[in-house]
Order: sequence, then structure tokens, then C-alpha cells
Amino acid sequence: MREIVLDTETTGFEPESGDRIVEIGAVELYNHVATGRTYHQYINPERTMPQEAFEVHGLGDDFLRDKPKFAEIGQGFLDFVGNAKLVIHNAAFDMKFLNAELKWMGKPLLPFDQAIDTLAIARKKFPGSPASLDALCRRFGIDNSARTLHGALLDSEILAEVYLELIGGRQPDFGLAHGHMSGSSDQAGEGWRPSPRATPLPSRVTREEADAHANFVKGLGDQALWKSA
Repeated sequence: MREIVLDTETTGFEPESGDRIVEIGAVELYNHVATGRTYHQYINPERTMPQEAFEVHGLGDDFLRDKPKFAEIGQGFLDFVGNAKLVIHNAAFDMKFLNAELKWMGKPLLPFDQAIDTLAIARKKFPGSPASLDALCRRFGIDNSARTLHGALLDSEILAEVYLELIGGRQPDFGLAHGHMSGSSDQAGEGWRPSPRATPLPSRVTREEADAHANFVKGLGDQALWKSA
């Protein structure tokens, strides 16, 4: 099961009012284990950055001016996502922006049922409690001390940890998935089986222990349970 934990930064709240995406960050999970593959892209919004948005993420006009436009990276983003589920905190917001950008470049929209909303999961699991990403980090003891400003890749990495806690806690993977971090994640996980050892392990039973056991069994005689069955 492939999932993409995703976050965006934008110039504001409404794409229909001219707001645009300025950053996308995403982390790949396979069977709820991080594969090491990520997607990160800064984007030229083709408009000036409002001060309120700049104070949230720190991405200004000078920094974004030479970055690619969404139309130049949109297909690459879709290729990375594929048909994976999109794990997003407040999915309605990010999906609204992603689909607006895809519509403007003439690409098919992402179905809303492709998204898993961690905000909705948190509100259902902890009704009446704060459900922001920071609040969930505090609840689960996840270190988010590096999060002085919002950043899409950092936030998606933090959200991946939060998501795994929300769905029942991190599961031990014993390192099995990490052999697939090169990108062939579609071959990982379910097909893995242990192979037989080339040389069997030596017995841990000593000669003395084996002799003692044989004498014990011999001494049982007809009282041995397997003889009376």
C-alpha cells in the first residue's frame, strides 16, 4: 500500500481569488513505512507574496522569482503521486489548491477520495481536543522543535509521524523495507520471504545434554505418553 504524506505552502487561502501554491513537500510511505523517497519543489507563484503569508512560511518574492512555475512541474508531481493515497492535514485546503493549479494547466484533477484527512481522523479520535499539527506533536511526543516557520517538506515529514500514531502507533519494520529505498517501492513489502540458510546452524544441545535426555526417556519405559496414545 503506497501513500504520499503531503503538505503545501501558498500565497493565501483562495485560489479562485488569485492565490497560488509556492511549495510542495511530500514523503512516500509503503505499507506504513517511510521509504526514504521524497518530493520537494519551490514554485514561482507569478504574483507578489502577501506579508501575512510571508510571515507564515518565509518564502518571499526574491527567493521565488527564479523557481519554476507550476505548469513546469505539474506533470512531474503527478508522476510522483501516481494513484497513491494522499495523506494531508486539512485535506480540503491542499486539494483545493492542487486541483486549481492542475485545472489551469489543463491536467486531470485529483479525486477528493484519493485524500486521507488526518485533521478529520484526529478530531474523531480526540473529540474536543486541539487537532493542529503542533498539538498532535505534543500529544504524541514528536519533536517539532525545528518548525519555527512552516515548510512543506518538514511539515510532511512531521505529519508522517503523526499519521502513523493516529492509525495505531508506529509498527516495527525490522529494516525490511529499507532495501527498497532506491525507488522500486512497488516491489517492496508483501513479496518478501526469508530464504533458507546455505549452512544450517549448529545444534546448541551439548553431547552431555543429549545423553542425559536419552537416558531420561529410556527410563520412562512404558510410562511415556506417546507410547500410550
